[in-house]
Amino acid sequence: MQTTQRSARVALVLALGLTLAGAGNPDDATPPPGQQEVTVVGVLADPRGQHGVLLEGKRDQRRVLMAIGAPEAIAIAVPLEHITPPRPLTHDLFLTLFARLKVSITKVVITDLRNNIYYATIYLVAGGTPMELDARPSDAIALALRAKAPVFVEDRVFDKTDRIPGGPAGSGERI
Repeated sequence: MQTTQRSARVALVLALGLTLAGAGNPDDATPPPGQQEVTVVGVLADPRGQHGVLLEGKRDQRRVLMAIGAPEAIAIAVPLEHITPPRPLTHDLFLTLFARLKVSITKVVITDLRNNIYYATIYLVAGGTPMELDARPSDAIALALRAKAPVFVEDRVFDKTDRIPGGPAGSGERI
């Protein structure tokens, strides 16, 4: 009887250990329900000088095209195109500061679309303590690209974007 109980406890401890060992590896992490990881496809510009960032879901290839300003387009395009500016841009400066303060970006989530405004949260770990920061999606994406952190989009954002009249077509010149 004691041997059976002991074997059950050992099995439980091993199962828990294996579960926890995999929990810290972001490459093996599955997105939480209601979110999917996206690829930042690119930054687009139309002939009128309007800019947007195009995101594509890795699970179902749905797309979101968010309108952004020219400075935000540059902030996202620089890491996408593997360009190293001669002086640090603001997002580079933030990552340098984060590194010195031992803060890491774990992920970025585009959380909502309300009144044609997108919302995002940056997930950080500072000194072993998880933190969340509200951010503009363009800033969050620019930081995530530089930090090589995954970007996620809530399914409701895809759903709301799909309902926008003349929804995102993804057309325009890539910059």
